[in-house]
Amino acid sequence: MTYINKNNTKTEVIRYLKLKIMITNLKTKEEYGTNIFDGPYYLNIDGQLVQTTDSFDVENPATGKVFAKAPSASPEQLNQAIDAAKRAFKSWSQLGYDERERYLKAYADALDSHRDELARLLTMEQGKPFATEASAEIDQAIRYIREIAARRIPVEIVEENDSHIVELHHTPLGVIGAITPWNFPVLLTLWKVAPALITGNTIVIKPSPFTPLSLLRAGQIAQSVLPAGVMSVITGEDKLGPQITEHKDIAKISFTGSTETGKHVIRSAASTVKRLTLEMGGNDAAIVLPDADWKSIIPQLFWGALGNMGQWCVGIKRLYVHKSFRKDFVKDFVDYARKQKQGNGLHSDVVLGPVQNKMQYEKVKTFLADIEANDQNIVLGGDVDDSQPGYFIPITVVDNPAEESKIVQEEQFGPIVPIIEYEDIDDVVNRANNSPFGLGGSVWGQDTQIAVDVANRLETGMVWVNEIHTQGVDIPFGGHKQSGLGTEQGHEGRLLFTNPKTILIKK
Repeated sequence: MTYINKNNTKTEVIRYLKLKIMITNLKTKEEYGTNIFDGPYYLNIDGQLVQTTDSFDVENPATGKVFAKAPSASPEQLNQAIDAAKRAFKSWSQLGYDERERYLKAYADALDSHRDELARLLTMEQGKPFATEASAEIDQAIRYIREIAARRIPVEIVEENDSHIVELHHTPLGVIGAITPWNFPVLLTLWKVAPALITGNTIVIKPSPFTPLSLLRAGQIAQSVLPAGVMSVITGEDKLGPQITEHKDIAKISFTGSTETGKHVIRSAASTVKRLTLEMGGNDAAIVLPDADWKSIIPQLFWGALGNMGQWCVGIKRLYVHKSFRKDFVKDFVDYARKQKQGNGLHSDVVLGPVQNKMQYEKVKTFLADIEANDQNIVLGGDVDDSQPGYFIPITVVDNPAEESKIVQEEQFGPIVPIIEYEDIDDVVNRANNSPFGLGGSVWGQDTQIAVDVANRLETGMVWVNEIHTQGVDIPFGGHKQSGLGTEQGHEGRLLFTNPKTILIKK
């Protein structure tokens, strides 16, 4: 439903109702037994669905074929979206938390009514299996909106005495520029949208050109419930990114992507002293301690490393296993991996899809070439069938490669996992920390206190002990070293969408 209050003009009410009818009637088609949105796709600017002169191809990574066209925004259209967000900020920021919560919950409800449609669209453009990972991503994103909508940043009384009261307020920044990735395009974007909006900001989103469609659709749905200009989705080539990061009317950049691109964002944003939150690359280590019940945790370690085809920043990139059981561990890990079916994610029995895009596909193959060139021991996978359609690389397990090897030292961001032997805990901690990255990590062992002591020694922003990838709206998430700047989620992350403002009141 659309929330309309007494301050809406008659023109605004009519526009909301017309737009809602238009969204409801947008074309769908029957495919794979379920309705799936089939376009057309528009930019979302100032409450309107806007056409473009240019477009670009979107491929299905399971087939390698183009299945849709996405609108390519001009620089002028991006400026229009930023101008609209700046205008909308004046009224949106003046709403109370409760009213903004109602809007956000209405948006979550609207997304929920299109849940399967969004998940199938996500599978087609990203590759992740519909029945498991794509559906879970949409569900988690919707839940995050609802939960963040209920959060508040209260006014703090810093000091009160006979002469005055000192209050600390947290005021919205203005227009947020969100630059979002292709590995979890919906979830990681709405991670930014919900805290930005609940704290009173407006937002302009630039999705990855590899996965623009599910966010364009989410933007179209947003136009039916959010006031004009509060949330815009602008798609196009990478050249739009610098325009956002340099724009004088963008108050903050919230970015998720590679470390190298993040460095460009820092440089570009410096001229206007923008606020920045950057979530970047990682080379996360998992340490399986000598006392671990290792047989029972192989499924968790497998999916922690190879879920989403290893394409996540906090995926296990290096798996350190104690010498006393490494050989048996490798055998059982490989046996478990062989049981997982890979293929087109729209098929219900598939749990592993393709690599998302050709550029990443070619990058992952450089790791395989290096492994082969250095005679490292591949115990599963390794052979890529280039004659097969789509960007499929088999799950590949490398047994005990050298610490200085490419697969250990660099972030593969693909379906290759090295299992590395260690003997001494001090040594393995040093090896885990010997990285320019410091995003996440995990420690596994039956003696929880020993595992926690090891976790405390890891130089990362997040460490899991005997679990992996548990996250939540009240759990801060951010990286150390070259893995990030600032924090997402948690009270700490929401604060970064605000400016602290101290008010001193004389009694």
